[in-house]
Amino acid sequence: MNMQPEDARYLKRKVKGGSIDVHPTEKALVVNYELEATILGELGDPMLGERKECQKIIRVKSLNPNSDLGALAKEIIDKCKLIHPSKLPEVEQLLYYLQNRKETGPSKASGKTELHETPEVPTYDATEINETANINDLDEYLELLYEDVAEKIRGSALLLQLSRNPDNLEELFSNETVVSALARVLRDDWKKSSELATNIIYIFFCFSSFTQFHGVILHFKIGALCMTIVEHELKKYDLWKEELEKKKKAADAEKSSKKMKEEYEKSFKKFDGLVKKQEQLLRVAYYLLLNLAEDLKVEMKMKNKNAIKMLVKSLERDNFELLILVVSFLKKLSIFVENKTEMAELNIIEKLTKLVPCEHEDLLNITLRLLLNLSFDPDMRSKMIKFGLLPKLVSLLNNENHKLIVLCILYHISMDDKSKSMFTYTDCIPMVMRMMLESPENPDIELLSLCINLAANKRTAQIICEGQGLKMLMKRSFKFRDSLLMKMIRNISEHDGPTKNLFIDYISDLAEAVLSPEEDDFALECLGVLGNLTIPDLDYELILKEYQLVPWIKKRLQPGAAEDDLVLQVIILVGTVCNDDISAKMLAESNIIHSLIELLNAKQEDDEMVCQIVYVFYQMIFHESTREVIIKDTQAPAYLIDLMHDKNSEIRKVCDNTLDIISEFDEEWAKKIQLEKFRWHNSQWLEMVESRPGDEMADPYMYPEEGYEGYLQDADILDHPDLFYPDGYDPALVMDGHLTPEYIDENGVYGYGNEYEPYARPDSNMGFVNGGVGGGYGRGMDEYGPPLDQYGRPIQLDEYDDYPQNYHYGPPEVADDGEEGYGGYGYHQGMR
Repeated sequence: MNMQPEDARYLKRKVKGGSIDVHPTEKALVVNYELEATILGELGDPMLGERKECQKIIRVKSLNPNSDLGALAKEIIDKCKLIHPSKLPEVEQLLYYLQNRKETGPSKASGKTELHETPEVPTYDATEINETANINDLDEYLELLYEDVAEKIRGSALLLQLSRNPDNLEELFSNETVVSALARVLRDDWKKSSELATNIIYIFFCFSSFTQFHGVILHFKIGALCMTIVEHELKKYDLWKEELEKKKKAADAEKSSKKMKEEYEKSFKKFDGLVKKQEQLLRVAYYLLLNLAEDLKVEMKMKNKNAIKMLVKSLERDNFELLILVVSFLKKLSIFVENKTEMAELNIIEKLTKLVPCEHEDLLNITLRLLLNLSFDPDMRSKMIKFGLLPKLVSLLNNENHKLIVLCILYHISMDDKSKSMFTYTDCIPMVMRMMLESPENPDIELLSLCINLAANKRTAQIICEGQGLKMLMKRSFKFRDSLLMKMIRNISEHDGPTKNLFIDYISDLAEAVLSPEEDDFALECLGVLGNLTIPDLDYELILKEYQLVPWIKKRLQPGAAEDDLVLQVIILVGTVCNDDISAKMLAESNIIHSLIELLNAKQEDDEMVCQIVYVFYQMIFHESTREVIIKDTQAPAYLIDLMHDKNSEIRKVCDNTLDIISEFDEEWAKKIQLEKFRWHNSQWLEMVESRPGDEMADPYMYPEEGYEGYLQDADILDHPDLFYPDGYDPALVMDGHLTPEYIDENGVYGYGNEYEPYARPDSNMGFVNGGVGGGYGRGMDEYGPPLDQYGRPIQLDEYDDYPQNYHYGPPEVADDGEEGYGGYGYHQGMR
């Protein structure tokens, strides 16, 4: 039967109640009902009918252990016409079940649980009206937006119901009148009702979940309006808190006054209700802004409108859902340097401290990710230590959900030398040792990196070696030939004291690994450990002979025979072995000195290589058996003279000490060294005089007519050794080839002085994983020494005792091409 439009006269609607259940996850009742719509003809006969199964969710957020279930059930039945009064006992029974049901909240367990990558969609149920919205009634809902505030709230709630269904969004958005009306109402009436503002912002949030709708949202400037609303709400919150604090003080002042106490409690309940509504508004507003911030240009505009300040201020709240959203937004912003700097100024670390640890796993995870981004900044890492985050982070290492992120943060903290010792006040070292030794063949690189950095501190290294620590590390590293684990062991071997003596038991294993045909990273680290073993009682001669190391060393020192990293470690080993007189003689007789000189020529641009070769010469000069070989049979002193004014401070220091010893034992070289020093000093003097302004040259006091005669007249100052040494000086003391006059103290006793010690190796970088100045296996460059020009000469001060304007302090800044975001933002490579 075909029904004509003119035949339809009436629409009959019939609602039939159904079953009632509890919501599976929320504190809510689910009412099932059947809706039957029938179109009647002119005579009242049914022409067309349709049935639809529907659900109504009744949330009972106020339900708590002390709730009156009977009264609450009666209130629900009175308000919801879908439930027949006869079902009162059933409703009461369901409420009892909800009251006693255990919360399915976050777990504190250390096991792995599922975490959400993005914040959950808000579950706000717009005003809980008893109507079900229909897309066909869109014009009716639009008209409600032109009525009073109560009707606007009703209309916006019905439109929100439609918006929460993604299938309706396209049709809603195609209706430009609806979108513009919503934007107008939000702009005009958001101050009148937070409920109305929440509904409309939520509608735009639903649209913002899809990128194709962003253009229209931006056209109506909803984002800018949301920021204005958020700023206003945060100010309102401060006023509410201030007012509540005043009432609390008044109630505390008059404890006997029951009226004041009741007034305060009433105000607190009102404040609590207002804050809950406000946090719903803030949550949907922040989520809308977060979706719009996918466009970096829009994100930059938000930053310029103080979005970071608002977000950091919102960290003071206690609502988990809101905090997850705020921290997620801050994490997105933190990848840019400018944003990170602003967060530091707002003391974000102090505000994040209260969130670590917390009961909500998703919130804790996203907070740790934000801290990881911030930990790329040294100042932020210092604040983490200052506000006590280190022990809190260590306590999370047992939690599988967060272990990897925590290891990354701890690794960043361990990069700072001042922070390494702080780990000794936590359980970190035993925990990471256990994780290391219990892990499979290839442990996490983050875990290894942290252990390597911790081993670079003397106190932490001692804790690592306690008990069977070093033995277990050695056993594991040789079992898997783990080069990174051996790098950690090598860092431990750097430290003087009892830990170094523990390595004597492993010399044979290390030597065999070094001599193995596989010259890989593991063998290189083993060689580094041997090079660090400057133990006075160690028989180096026996080691050289037993493992036939002399020919092996000589072969590796041939230019081009091995990789630079391996050659450097061989030179360091030679310097260590030369502590022993007999071992130094063995090496000198094998013509190793000439190999080192050839290497010095070939690698003169490599500061670390040069420094360690000069240190070998310095060690050999100490021994009478090798001193003559160095001075008479090689050109080593000539090379040392050339390096005397090198721009590297470590090289200059080792050269000066070596040349001083040579001067004591060879007059010819002493004159050459003195002449070179005079030439250098003279050139510096002339350069300084030439750089002085002309008017200063006319200073009458610069060259007085009546000057003092020299104390020594025309005599050579070097002819008076008694001026350099005290009365206790006896030339016979230095004839054993071990002591020089420079090292005799004022009592005539051997004493090297405080500036430089015999057998002290030049400063060398330990095997840090983090990037730094200097080579990966070598000594760090002297960033903080006196400034020098390109020829290694000290830079002169100007007339104001300052450096020239074109002098750059510190290492040169490297341009980070291709790493800019919007507005010149610098991107952190390691951010997650």
